[in-house]
Amino acid sequence: MDLNSPLFDRIRIKPTCDEPKKAEGPGCERPGCAQAGLYRAPKGRKQEGQYWRFCMEHVREYNASYNYFAGMNDAAVQAFQKDAVIGHRPTWAMGVNPGAKPGAQAGAAQRDWEYVDPLGVLRAEGGGASARRAKPEPPPPRRSAPVRRALDVLGLEEGADAAAIKAQYKVLVKRFHPDANGGDRSFEDRLRDIIRAHDTLRGAGLC
Repeated sequence: MDLNSPLFDRIRIKPTCDEPKKAEGPGCERPGCAQAGLYRAPKGRKQEGQYWRFCMEHVREYNASYNYFAGMNDAAVQAFQKDAVIGHRPTWAMGVNPGAKPGAQAGAAQRDWEYVDPLGVLRAEGGGASARRAKPEPPPPRRSAPVRRALDVLGLEEGADAAAIKAQYKVLVKRFHPDANGGDRSFEDRLRDIIRAHDTLRGAGLC
């Protein structure tokens, strides 16, 4: 028999029953345990999103003694439970900005956690949700229909003041008066409309 035959390299010896079976997947993180860590268990406060890996026996043992509020005093626990109702978002009374008054939250229970606000929309100061917005200016009063027609005849905007009306009236009278056109009376109708428009505006107290 050739002991150097490659057939001997393929021989597998079945393990005995006394040999421990190797755990499949991640192992249990309990010291001394060789079982597979198939079950997750939270690591606790200040380590949110992180987990231990335990086998069934040790995850039951861990869950039986797990306490998220371990190390917190009664005031901190009550503050946490109160803020949990609103998702741990900052709140204040209507019309009150606690950030503008030093010491407004004096005596309140100290928190050992923080909320995540990457966009800064929950901040009391700056451009947050509580920032005051400038009030829009009120629109100017609406003129009556005869006044608007008179201003249109003079070629003026609705918001023209007395000085603008008088100056425009003088310019138009000089332009369309027969004396300024060599005695040509073809602009008399236009001049008559300008005079009537000016009288309308004067009667309305605009000039």
